[in-house]
Amino acid sequence: MKKIKTLSLLFAACFFALVSCGTKNNQDDSKEIAEEQNEEKFDDTDLEDDTEFAVSAADGGMLEVQLAQLALTKASSPKVKEFAQTMVDDHSKANEELKNLAQTKNITLPTTLSEKNQKDYDDLAEKSGAEFDEAYCEFMVKDHKDDLDKFKKAADKAEDADLKSWAAGKVPVLEHHLSMAEEMENTVKSTSDARN
Repeated sequence: MKKIKTLSLLFAACFFALVSCGTKNNQDDSKEIAEEQNEEKFDDTDLEDDTEFAVSAADGGMLEVQLAQLALTKASSPKVKEFAQTMVDDHSKANEELKNLAQTKNITLPTTLSEKNQKDYDDLAEKSGAEFDEAYCEFMVKDHKDDLDKFKKAADKAEDADLKSWAAGKVPVLEHHLSMAEEMENTVKSTSDARN
């Protein structure tokens, strides 16, 4: 009898552990939650791709701001800190605009970083000084290239006129950010090469 009780308790504990692990990932990933809520609201509509873009843009915008704030404390290069301040200013403004736009369209946006973006943040947070500068520059160039592709696509193909207009308005800003990021990366590489 005691063995049956022990096995029952063990089974119950395993069951609850599995259930909580399964829901933990879903609860922790704010981007996935937002996507699921939007699917329920916009599934089988022309706006499904628009909501995916909005969620992705919000997740990326939060990452830009948080990484820039990290750069303001961890970077050693004045060029990196200058770029980071621009990112905080520009992306905070864009994030607020998107948040307001999404509210008017009933689009759910993530409130915290996705698991992927949190991992990218954590990886960079482990670095400091020149090592941070190089990793941040490389990340910013790649990230802005990816963002530019997504925003150009939304500016061209979004169904919602307001979201399409917002994305189109951000394309020149992102092009400028990419140019700044490439210049920053070259400066940091030159400084690093001169040290070695």
